[in-house]
Amino acid sequence: MSKVNARTIAALVAAALLVLTVAFAGVLAVLIRDADEPDVTLTAYAHGKTVTVRPFSYCAVTMQDCRILPEDNVPGTVFTALNCAPDTPDCHRGRTAELEVPAGYPLQLSLPKKVADAPWLAQLVYLLPNGEKVDQVISRNDYPDRAMALTIDSQPEPDLRLIGVEFQLPILARDETGREFYVPHATWSINTA
Repeated sequence: MSKVNARTIAALVAAALLVLTVAFAGVLAVLIRDADEPDVTLTAYAHGKTVTVRPFSYCAVTMQDCRILPEDNVPGTVFTALNCAPDTPDCHRGRTAELEVPAGYPLQLSLPKKVADAPWLAQLVYLLPNGEKVDQVISRNDYPDRAMALTIDSQPEPDLRLIGVEFQLPILARDETGREFYVPHATWSINTA
């Protein structure tokens, strides 16, 4: 009789472990399904240092459901009239990432697939010796299709020095007069000075 009891006990223990494993897997699947989508980040590299660049602002392409708004609400930007989505309790303020890029060294950006596959543009800000700023805009069209890495020259001319990059995912918008223009629904900001 002890052999039957031992077999019965072993079968009950195995069945209990199976039930616990299935329950654990089910709870884990629900937690993963309901988890917040992590911020889409870029990786910036220059002169031996790497930083993870979190979004400066991030809204749905409808310019609603904003999860991240700029830390400094600069008047005259599209973000001044926006609020964080009411169902997004973890909505936070975006900041500019800091990465020193010495003159003559390139800035390298690594893009996640979600960004590389989207139409994007980047505003490069250069500084002249007299303090005047010079903007240059690059876009997805300037690189091979779906490029996941970019190299940006920090000193394309002897008198220019890269001081910042604003990477954007733009959408087409229209004002009340019918004029069409682009606004970013997501931005990443890097100070390179």
